[in-house]
Amino acid sequence: MMALEEKLSVLRCQLIAQCPTSKARVLKVTLPHYAVDTPQFMPVGTQGAMKGVAPAQLETIGCQIILANTYHLGNRPGVGVLRAAGGLHRFMGWSRGLLTDSGGFQMVSLLKLSEVSEAGVEFEDPHCPGSRSLLSPERSMDIQSAIGADVIMQLDDVVHTSVTGPRVAEAMRRSVRWLDRCVASYSADRQALFPIIQGGLDEELRAECAREMVARDAVGYAIGGLSGGEEKQLFWRVVKQCADLLPPGKPRYLMGVGYPVDLVVCAALGCDMFDCVYPTRSGRIGTALVDSGTLDLYKETYALDTNPIDRDCPCTTCRTYSRSFIRSILSETLSCHLVTIHNLTYQVRLMQRLRSSILEGRFPSFVRTFMNSNFPNNSYPEWVVDALSSVNITLEQRAELFQL
Repeated sequence: MMALEEKLSVLRCQLIAQCPTSKARVLKVTLPHYAVDTPQFMPVGTQGAMKGVAPAQLETIGCQIILANTYHLGNRPGVGVLRAAGGLHRFMGWSRGLLTDSGGFQMVSLLKLSEVSEAGVEFEDPHCPGSRSLLSPERSMDIQSAIGADVIMQLDDVVHTSVTGPRVAEAMRRSVRWLDRCVASYSADRQALFPIIQGGLDEELRAECAREMVARDAVGYAIGGLSGGEEKQLFWRVVKQCADLLPPGKPRYLMGVGYPVDLVVCAALGCDMFDCVYPTRSGRIGTALVDSGTLDLYKETYALDTNPIDRDCPCTTCRTYSRSFIRSILSETLSCHLVTIHNLTYQVRLMQRLRSSILEGRFPSFVRTFMNSNFPNNSYPEWVVDALSSVNITLEQRAELFQL
């Protein structure tokens, strides 16, 4: 094991502010390419790109760190091209923070094309039937080294949240063993490696996994295996349990979470970093994010609406175009670009507002105002009320709570 000081040289974490009521906090996480403020949302550029958005536009929006996909980048353009280009930062023209997942999620998303064993996960190439390749912990580290991300994820054995029984325990314990193989084969002087807490919806397995991962003294930790359609009451309880079990002085990354309400709740529970395809995928189908929820711009009600998507949004879309115009071109690729730019700006600004409210000591008030905008007449989902109550933030309630 390398010395702690050597590990910390690739990631420095400073606590800037802590909400005295909840678990929300502001960190400054200094990485080789950029200093990232948390809470932070990371847009997903699967192969180093987001549909219709250039890296320079992401910088203009205020994105500090993005996520790329190890499995897909390993297939195309491949390790050879990435190494020759000097890593993904240079290849895509991105100078800020970069995090890569390990390829483990593809065990769920490409379930019918994969087979897991102690050696790793074997995938069938969806573009070349009959061609198979093994993604081992060592291979995942090799690809992520070629990518050159600031933060890299261990290869974990991922199962869907609907899976129960011995397979969940097997996957969790294999993830611990695979972490040790990842640690033995990555470049500790250049990249920060995060273990991933697994264990499904089982509290005992989650606790066991957290103990094992924390014992390895990493520079940061991820909470994985959620956002798979599980009940929200189960979701938030696992998030809180894992966040409470992780070291207070290191960043906590909640994987696959990106709905605005979820971001606010999980920041209150003590999570720092998030990623999801939601804002970009929604933008491509004409769905715009606003504090009151979403605007489906396909609806006839916007045909003559000359307002911008959001009057308070500073993005180029809202400064220039009306809802009516965007609706009129929803069959054109330009509309995908315009709504995606707005949605990414919305997520970045939401994180900025979260951080400001924590720094200014008004986070609980911000949460209440935000939730009231999303759920008029105090029609809060029960899981939101319960989750926030667990960290001492109370919401005024109607007699009837709405299930979500």
